[in-house]
Parts: sequence; structure tokens; C-alpha cells
Amino acid sequence: MTKTPEILPNVTPKRPRARRVLFVAFPEVGLLDLSGAQTVFWAATKAMEARGLKGYERLNASVEGGLVRSAEGLELNTAPLSTFRPSSVDTLIVPGSPHIERVLDHAVPLVKWLRRASRATRRTASVCSGAFLLAAAGLLDDKRAATHWAMCDMLGQRFPSVQVDRDAIFVQQGAVWTSAGVTAGIDLALALVEADCGHEVAMEAARELVVFLKRPGGQSQYSGMLQAQAEDATATFDELNLWIAGHLDHPRLGVELLAEQARMSPRNFARVYKQKTGRTPAKAVEVFRLEAARRLLEDSTRNVDQVARLCGFGDEERMRVTFQRHLGVAPRDYRRRFAKGG
Repeated sequence: MTKTPEILPNVTPKRPRARRVLFVAFPEVGLLDLSGAQTVFWAATKAMEARGLKGYERLNASVEGGLVRSAEGLELNTAPLSTFRPSSVDTLIVPGSPHIERVLDHAVPLVKWLRRASRATRRTASVCSGAFLLAAAGLLDDKRAATHWAMCDMLGQRFPSVQVDRDAIFVQQGAVWTSAGVTAGIDLALALVEADCGHEVAMEAARELVVFLKRPGGQSQYSGMLQAQAEDATATFDELNLWIAGHLDHPRLGVELLAEQARMSPRNFARVYKQKTGRTPAKAVEVFRLEAARRLLEDSTRNVDQVARLCGFGDEERMRVTFQRHLGVAPRDYRRRFAKGG
């Protein structure tokens, strides 16, 4: 018996909706923290719409809505957070502020909203010191997180359960993303776009903004040498640090040799060096070696084992362990991602 074909209803398939990105504003918010990331999503939307696809719906909101004055003095028009169902938000982005301690003193309603809303949104991200607000909401407990290099100590002291990553441009921990200082929000937003829309759209957005796409989270946000100089206000160890950088392949680059170079006793040297630079001598040597290895992997054609020996790691395996601990990536993978022309 011939079976009568089933007649299907004439249903027009729904076009996918634009992803909603909600930027949280508050008094004294950092303008570039917000606008840098927002411009990336604007550029990505432009690229998506040129392909006949939906991009991003970009919205500013604050606890009470209305005009919010940024730290730089410009005012942003915002909608009240209460008008948004968190489940309707794809990505929640929390900018920082140069006055984050003052902001935290008045942020209880915002922190409560973030704690509740983050459970329903697909992902939550912070730019710069916005990490403090995520931490206050408990979103960074026992998680690795990035913030502006100058605020790393403050973040760790105020929220001891946060594993502060001092080097990363941005960090992803499941559905929570954090980024380093100010313009690192652009790098973060490009990474979010790439995760959503693919490399081609992210690259097109980067070209629109005339920025580099390839600055993923593994790259350091701040030079170890510069940090040592910034911490050491009296420049006590500037000459020694330059000597270390020029002798990274020395087989005995320990406290005894460094103390000898500094004309100090080993015990006194170790104490004073940590006090002045914020790092133990061993940690400083490791960071200088890591930076030298990164530069060689980015700029030279030497093989990985040669780089390891030139930078004092001894062999590739020891260098790999250091790269994984600091950057979360193996040297060979780092080269593939960051090498010039790669």
C-alpha cells in the first residue's frame, strides 16, 4: 500500500538573533576599558553583517540607569540593569576604574547583581580592574585571573582566594574571562569574537581597528626588567639586573654569584633584593630567562633546544615546565602563535 506523504507546515526558519553584549557602567568607570572592547564588537558586527549574518547587540547599563560619568569626565547614557533578564545576555563585560578602591566602597548593589546575573549569562568578562568587581562577587574564587600589572598585589591582598596571574594579557577560566590593563580589553574582546565567529572575522575586526590580532593571553603584559626597575625606586639593582640579562647562560647564576656581583653577603643580598624588587633572586632570573626565550622564539629561527641552552634553562624540558607554569603554553606552541610571519 502506498503511504500518503506527510504534509509539513510551511514554517519560515527563524534567523539567529544578534548576540547581546552588556557593558556594565558605574561612576568613575574607565572610558577606554569600556569603549575599547565595545569597538571590537562593533567592528565584528560590521564584518558579520557584510556576510549576511547577525553580529552583536551592544548595550550600556548601570545599576540605576541614566547618565554615568566616567573617570575621564565623559558621560555615558545607560539603561537600568533591572530592565535586562540575565538569561537574555550572551556576554557580560565589566570594565575597571583607576579608582577601583573607591568604586568598591559603593558597589554592593552592583556586586549583588553580578553574582546573580553571571549564573544565567553564557560568559562574564572583566577589563583591567573590573576583576575586583568579579572577585567581590565571588566569581574568581580559586580561579586564575588577570588585572592591570600595577594592581596585582592589591587584588591578591584584598581577595586571597584569587590566583593572580601577573603576566597574562587575558585569562579564561571556564565561562569567566579577565584581562590586564586598559587596552588589553581589546585583546580580550578579539579573543571572544574569534571564539564566537572564527579567525577570519576576528582578523577583519583587528584590521578595522588597526591593531594586532595575535596577542593572545600567553603574552606578558609587562616586562620583568621594567617591573624590577619600577619596584626598585632607588635603582639599587639596575646594574645587576642588566648583568643578569647578559649572562643568562651562566651555569652558576645563583644567589652566591649574584651577591658577589652586587658586593654583598648572600644572606643580605637575598633579603634586600626581594625587598627592593618584589622578587627573590631566583624568581628574577627565571623571569629574565623566560623573557629572553620568548623573544628568541618570536624573532629568531634557532630551534627550541638551542633557545633553551642560550637562555640558561639547560634543556627543552626545563624550559617547557617554566613556560607552562607562567604562560600556560609549551615553547613550541608559543612559537607557532607568536613567531613573526607565523
